[in-house]
Amino acid sequence: MHEIEPYSRWLNFYDSSYDEISPFHGKVYNYDLYTESVYNYYIDPAWDYFGSDTLYLKVLFADYEGGSIIMEFIGEWNDAINNDIMLLKRNIIEHFSMNGINKFLLIGENVFNFHGSDDCYYEEWFDELEEGWIVTIGFRDFILDEWKKYNIDYYVNFGGELEIDNWRTFAPSKLLERVDSIVRRRISTL
Repeated sequence: MHEIEPYSRWLNFYDSSYDEISPFHGKVYNYDLYTESVYNYYIDPAWDYFGSDTLYLKVLFADYEGGSIIMEFIGEWNDAINNDIMLLKRNIIEHFSMNGINKFLLIGENVFNFHGSDDCYYEEWFDELEEGWIVTIGFRDFILDEWKKYNIDYYVNFGGELEIDNWRTFAPSKLLERVDSIVRRRISTL
């Protein structure tokens, strides 16, 4: 796992350590020292801790004017034991929401497992969005199946046209435009 790095080609567009609004502003990354781990497997120092012992993230892009953010995750998403959604909601989502973000794109190619509990925090997050959305791409099918089992799919958009396997080929603003267009089409057909 130590060789899995967050996507870094957008650093010329955005770097959370230089963003004065980001909760990771001023963080100094020591790429010579691996200190964070998921189940005793060290992870790349570029991943950010937000309170969970099994799930880490990286804010890849934030557009405060457009109200959008892209975050990538690594590890095990565990709502049953660690209440990861509560930690994410309270420590990260609410911070960005207070600063105008209402469109959240979550990338989960490196999320290896999911343990559900209930959908209360997902529902709360969704209800607070006002004209926004939560979209995921890259999460494994068995995780999406678990989300359906816990009714998380009521609040989070995924699948179909939103499975954008080539997301790395887009500039971050273009990826967000594409996702927004797909979500708006889905809403208009309801």
